[in-house]
This record gives sequence, C-alpha cells and structure tokens, in this order.
Amino acid sequence: MTVSPELRTVPAIGAPRQASPDLLRSVFRRHAAGVAVVTAHGERPVGFTATSLNSVAAEPPLISFGVGTTSSSWPVVSEAGFIGVHILGEHQQDLAATFARSGADRFGEGTRWRVGPEGVPVLDDVLAWLVCRVVARVPAGDHRIVIAEAVAGDPDGAGRPLLYHHGRFNALRD
Repeated sequence: MTVSPELRTVPAIGAPRQASPDLLRSVFRRHAAGVAVVTAHGERPVGFTATSLNSVAAEPPLISFGVGTTSSSWPVVSEAGFIGVHILGEHQQDLAATFARSGADRFGEGTRWRVGPEGVPVLDDVLAWLVCRVVARVPAGDHRIVIAEAVAGDPDGAGRPLLYHHGRFNALRD
C-alpha cells in the first residue's frame, strides 16, 4: 500500500496562546450550548440565563451549573434549598436575553411564571423544567458550581431547543 504525499501533511493550526480569561471565552464561543434559566426564591424571586447546565448522574438524578459570585442572583442561590431549571425553546430568545441582562426586571410583566414545587419560580411555556434540591456549592474561581438533585419536573413542553453560539442565541437548524 502506498500513501499519497498529500495525506501525510498535517493541517496547520494556529499558534497556541497563553491561557487567559479572553482565550477561554474565545474558545467557548465556538461551543454551541443549550440555554437554560435557573430560578430561586428568597425574599424575592431571582433568576439568570445559564449555558453551563449539565446532567451529572441519573441515580440519583443530579444536575450542575455554574453561577458567578458577582451575579445579582448569587446571594439568593447561595442560600436557596431548592432551585428551578428551565430548558428554553427557540421561541424564547427574548426571555433568555431578559434573564441574561444585568439590571433587568426578570420577573416583571413580560415574564409568565408561577410558584412551583418547594416555592420555586417556574417559568411558563418552556421545553422542560425541573425543581431541584441543592446538595453542594463547589468553589471554582469567581464562580460556584451548584450540584442539585431533581425532585419534580415536566419534560413535555413543545418546540425546539434554543442554543447559544458565538455570543448569540440561535435556533437549531435542520
């Protein structure tokens, strides 16, 4: 068997850059992620848009997400016994933007929600939601990784998922 010379060449890659917050952000802009909103209730309801949601284990049913310690939601999330996790549909770009925007009235007139299990704010018209009991908050730089166990939820919303890629909310393409 002979190998063509063009098959032996390795495609050129960019020069490596020193690790930095900008490098990490640049790399993860290329990573398409599902969009979720995490909610909690203290003296008032709070919530934020998260693209760091992960399934951790099926038994017990555990999820995780990251939250910045400078986030306006962190003081409530840091004390909450339960949180809500909402998987957004492509029709909810405005909702995702509202919960991502600093200083926004996230539970104002434009947001449809209700009080769900354990008193957690549950958003209407999402693809799926969970209410979870917080089991750990792990320090990770300027964030905390929250690990929580699902206690209730609904997977039966209609629609297609909303994605976040290259700094924008996007619809899934066929």
